[in-house]
Order: sequence, then structure tokens, then C-alpha cells
Amino acid sequence: MKRLFLFLNLQKIFALKNIAILGSTGSIGTQALEVIQEHPDQFCVEVLTAHSNSALLIQQSLKFNPNAVVISDESKYAEVKEALASTDIKVYAGKQALEQIVEMDSIDIVLTALVGAAGLPPTVKAILAKKNIALANKETLVVAGEIITQLARENGVNIYPVDSEHSAIFQCLAGEWHNPIEKIILTASGGPFRQKPAEELAEVTKAQALKHPNWTMGAKITIDSATLMNKGLEVIEAKWLFNLKPSQIEVVVHPQSIIHSLVQFEDGSMKAQLGLPDMKLPILYAMAYPQRVKTDWPRFNFMDYPQFTFEKPRIEVFRCLGLAFEALEQGGNAPCILNAANEIAVARFLNDEIKFLQIAETVEKTLQQATFIAKPSLEELIASDSEARGIAANLDKKSPGSTD
Repeated sequence: MKRLFLFLNLQKIFALKNIAILGSTGSIGTQALEVIQEHPDQFCVEVLTAHSNSALLIQQSLKFNPNAVVISDESKYAEVKEALASTDIKVYAGKQALEQIVEMDSIDIVLTALVGAAGLPPTVKAILAKKNIALANKETLVVAGEIITQLARENGVNIYPVDSEHSAIFQCLAGEWHNPIEKIILTASGGPFRQKPAEELAEVTKAQALKHPNWTMGAKITIDSATLMNKGLEVIEAKWLFNLKPSQIEVVVHPQSIIHSLVQFEDGSMKAQLGLPDMKLPILYAMAYPQRVKTDWPRFNFMDYPQFTFEKPRIEVFRCLGLAFEALEQGGNAPCILNAANEIAVARFLNDEIKFLQIAETVEKTLQQATFIAKPSLEELIASDSEARGIAANLDKKSPGSTD
């Protein structure tokens, strides 16, 4: 049975693990560094990378003293290089450097915490270099799930999920690899607009959409949570992580965000993973697997949550979730188009170019207009990503001189 890829080297289980964090200045990256700081006997920072937040990258580098750092924005190279000149830290810049740095012999695990499809090329390079992956960048599997999972199998690479929902499924499957899955249930908080009437969604503000009720996350994923696209992307990711059919994946709204996901087996029994909504737990589980490392973090108390509730997602209102299921069913490059269009639509919403409901409209129109490829290569997926971004960026733009 093909699910996750677990090729355990028992000699390395209890050794200090050298971690490369791609996207160390983002939400997952900063929390991963907190985990590492709390467990210096388990982990060592080998590589840190950032897109353009040079100030925080410099601060992190001086604190954790990695072997090397990469700033993707080449205009920030001189600033980072000068700030770290008194250290032994190697400094590189550019996308090519980001793809090359993951091949370092000293790296044990690559934590991919980059935002969006930017995480795909370095993840491919890391897999080809036979580095185990702690995957926080769901877009990698959304865009190229079939290619990535095949490469992982061919290279004996483990993919450890960091998303709380997929980590929950992974934990539920411990000791169950020989037992077929009947279905999985991914839970969703429902976001900040779970009970908001559909007619009011047209005028929700950026500030409202960025206020998640349970989780502290980056801006892009927080908007995705508000539209339920985040859950749609997780559905696609789950298909590839656990070798499932779309019909085996169910989404249920669970506003308390305590039950992170469930697995139902063929005998009708179910397993669930519970815990407080804190991303540090799935980050730690992925980096330390197969160990469970002791922590002093707050513990869940049932008396603090006397009632768990569950609802069906309002797919007719939050259309992004339905579009994700449709793209998964269609296959080919459809999920790639979906993801690219969504990234552009969210960026446009955050830049006040479009309204909240236009995010789903942009994704749907892009899926209709972009070129469909049934069996895309990696190069074709990269081209599809570019084409879809171009379409999404120009939808509903007013023509020059328009007074509408």
C-alpha cells in the first residue's frame, strides 16, 4: 500500500538533526526556530533562507549561527553579507542559490515553508539530493503531486506533513500502514465568515478577512482560510500524501479546531488526533519523527471545551472549496491552474484591487480560460503556472480611460 514514504534509518533516529528552513522569516519558519531553540539537543540550524525580509534573516542568523543563508531578493545581498561579515556564515542570493543550497551534504531535513508555488523547484532539488522533506508548502503537492511523490519514491525520500490536518492523519496512521483507509475527514475551522450571510460577504474588508478565529498564520494562508481555498488545497495535498481517491476525502467544519482530522478504516472504526491549535506541535512531529519529543507547552483540557460542534461546509457560498474538488477530479494541470489563479487573486485582494467574492470568480474564470493538459511534465506545469497567473492578473481590470 502506497501512502507516505517512510524509509527509516534507525542509526539516524536519535542523532542531532541538521535542519534547513526554506522561508525562515515566515509564520512556519519562525515557529520552527522556536521549536529548535527549545530542543537544542535534538536539532541544529544548518540553513536559513528568506525571500526579502533581510532584517529578520540577519537577526535569525546571528542568533542561530547557521552554516549558510540565502536571500532570494538579490538586491538585499550586500546588506545581508555586510551584516554577517564578522561571522563564518556563508551568504548567497537568488533563486538558483535557493535551489542549490538544499543539496548540501550536511542537511538532514529540509523544512519547506515557502509561500505558494515558489516552494516547488527547491523541493524537487532537495528530493533529488535525497533529503527528507518536512512539507509545510502545500502548493508543492497541489501543483505537481504526481511528479513529487514519484520522485520521492524513486529517491527513497520521506515526506513528513507539517499542515496540522495532514499531520493529524499521519499520526492516526501510525501502526496502521497495513490497514486500508476507507476515508479521511479533514476538519476546517470555517474561518472568520463561517456564519456570515452570503449577501454580506460581498463587502467584507481585508482587515476582517485577516482575523482568523483560532490560528495565527501568514496573510496569504489566512485569506485562504477565509475563502476555504486552504481546505481545498489540503484536499488535493491529502490525495497525494495518502494515495486516496477524491471520494475518500471529506471536509467537515469544526469551529473549535481541537480535532485536527480523522481517519475511518474499513471496519468502521475511526481515529482522531486532538490538540490545542498550535502549529509548533506538527512542526516538531515532522522534524523529530519517529520520536515524540517532550515539551512543556500548554495541554488540552476537556473542561475548557465542554462541547465540540460540526457542520457541513457551505460550498455554495465558499466556492473555492468546490472548485478545488473539481480541479482534483479533472486532474492534469487543473490543480496547478487553480493554485496559480488563487495566489494572484489573493494578492489582488490584499492590494485592494478586487473584492472578497472575486477571489473565487477569478479562480473559476482562469480555470475556464487556461490551457488544459492531461499529462503535464514538470516544465509544462511551470508554463501552466505562468499562463494562469497572467490570466488571473488581468481579469476584470478596467480598460484605460474607463469611468465605471
